[in-house]
Amino acid sequence: MKRKIIHAGFWLFGILAFIGCKNNSESNEQDSSPSSVSESKQEKGLKDYYSDYFPMGVAVAPNSFEGESKDLILKHFNSMTPENVMKMGVIHPEMDRYNWEPADKIANFARENNMKLRGHALVWHQQTGGWIFEAENGNGKVSKEVLLQRMKSHIDSVVKRYKGTIYAWDVVNEAIADDSTQFLRKSDWYTIAGEDFIIKAFEYAREADPEAKLYYNDYNAIIPEKRDRIYKLLKMLVDRNVPIDGVGIQGHWSIYGPSEEELRKAIDMYSSLGLDVQITELDVSLYPWEKEQRELKPGESDEFTPELEQKQIEKYDMFFEVFRDYKDVLTGVTFWNISDRATWLDRYPVAGRKNYPLLFDENFEPKKAYWEVVEFEKEND
Repeated sequence: MKRKIIHAGFWLFGILAFIGCKNNSESNEQDSSPSSVSESKQEKGLKDYYSDYFPMGVAVAPNSFEGESKDLILKHFNSMTPENVMKMGVIHPEMDRYNWEPADKIANFARENNMKLRGHALVWHQQTGGWIFEAENGNGKVSKEVLLQRMKSHIDSVVKRYKGTIYAWDVVNEAIADDSTQFLRKSDWYTIAGEDFIIKAFEYAREADPEAKLYYNDYNAIIPEKRDRIYKLLKMLVDRNVPIDGVGIQGHWSIYGPSEEELRKAIDMYSSLGLDVQITELDVSLYPWEKEQRELKPGESDEFTPELEQKQIEKYDMFFEVFRDYKDVLTGVTFWNISDRATWLDRYPVAGRKNYPLLFDENFEPKKAYWEVVEFEKEND
């Protein structure tokens, strides 16, 4: 506590100095009280706890920047990924028409608030807008040459528009087959253009923005059999000098897996290729993995029980312990949605089944799992 002293003799100075010291002591004691420490911790966001490790990101929509969700984004995150509005079917719904407004809103928010922005996703087998594969005369599919030309036009337009704002792109998304007996997914991209669609996508993206980091992004990238096929693809791209900078591990995990050993092994393998690694779509479901969409079965519970909560806490704790250990190769962690109030897992794979996969609850408050994730900092506070 500072005081302005008016000279009126040493006795007055001494008295005031004594009072000042006493008040300072009382102030310091108050500041170090448990309640004040707790308030201080509340002022810190997730990004602040991990400022020495990697950016903390979140998937957003244009309507995310309102009310409490906006406040939560600004407090806890320093990176964002557009969940849907930069996918081809949304941003480029017809050959000669682009829908820029939703994506522009996110890009503008990132610039205004000095946040990093990832682009998602340039080439994917879903949400494409079927026009890109269709011959103009309506007679079947386009040729490989036409498809690659359309791809280049799309990548040029989108990447150049956000050049200088988007620092990294998921260039190709989910090209590995789910069927373990196959290598690449038999999508229209592959059946028309073969593996060249992957190579060319990265080349076109590099030409459009030489400064952007270019990623391959996929789910189940920790499961050994799919991990090995993803590694095979990445090694092929690296060996052929294709301009790829990193791999995005979609962290759509659950309280049932992956194991710590599987997670460490996958990060080791991918980073051994000289690639950056990011966790791009993190959530921790309360339910085992399912691929096919279905309805909620009679009697099937979606209650967030204390037992499920504890298992989720333990998984989040383990995941982030591993992430911190790999801070030298891990260049970002992005959660897929903001809070349990609204998550894509409420709709998929089981329609109408509520899930609670994130660190913030339905009221945008930190869950117990959140405090476990930042617990490593407690001893340094």
